[in-house]
Amino acid sequence: MDSTASTALPDLWDRLIGTQPDPDLWVVLGTMVAALAIVVPHNLWHLSRNAITIAHEGGHGLIALLTGRQLTGIRLHSDTSGLTVSRGKPHGIGMILTAAAGYTAPPLLGLGGAALLAAGHITLLLWAATALLMAMLVMIRNAYGALTVVVTGGTFVVVSWLAGPQVQAAFAYAVVWFLLLGGVRPAFELQAKRSRGGAGDSDADQLSRLTHVPAGLWLFLFHAVSLCSLIGGGRWLLEV
Repeated sequence: MDSTASTALPDLWDRLIGTQPDPDLWVVLGTMVAALAIVVPHNLWHLSRNAITIAHEGGHGLIALLTGRQLTGIRLHSDTSGLTVSRGKPHGIGMILTAAAGYTAPPLLGLGGAALLAAGHITLLLWAATALLMAMLVMIRNAYGALTVVVTGGTFVVVSWLAGPQVQAAFAYAVVWFLLLGGVRPAFELQAKRSRGGAGDSDADQLSRLTHVPAGLWLFLFHAVSLCSLIGGGRWLLEV
């Protein structure tokens, strides 16, 4: 028993930090098309946007913790909106970074995922995503949010442990393409809502009140981060 454990743990570690071969170019292009197919059409986007909301609210929560704020809970709603509540000073750099983390989290996660895939760390990406989802589940405070995170995390677990290398690679590339492409659309949706006089308490408006910088400039930052992440991450993914 001891010898089995002593060999299993190093093998598990080697699998985690080791590299896996790049998929064929047609797989990379196919997963990009698949990601576009669930980001562009409105009906599919309304469903798939839940995953972007998980990343959005997870970004708020993670930065809140890293800046010393007390994270009290995260709620995800069926209309793809979400709410992250933290305690601490209602102003200052911690609050600013926490508010700015939402719209920037999905594309930056996609960029980080593209860097891992470019380095051949497919397994590491899948396991890291699973760990982040499990950590986020602890802070979910409503049933729909818990169900959404459990289903998403369960999918990662099944693929990570039961699927073959080719399926894992295709899944990983699809996820990263989705984060990069799906991370672009929310900022444009927010811009459209604000042009119609809506979304008065959006992240951009909260940041404007915190920093006395026009909300339009924060919206420009969201666009810049998402588009630059898509360009940079896309180049890494296509270099197979």
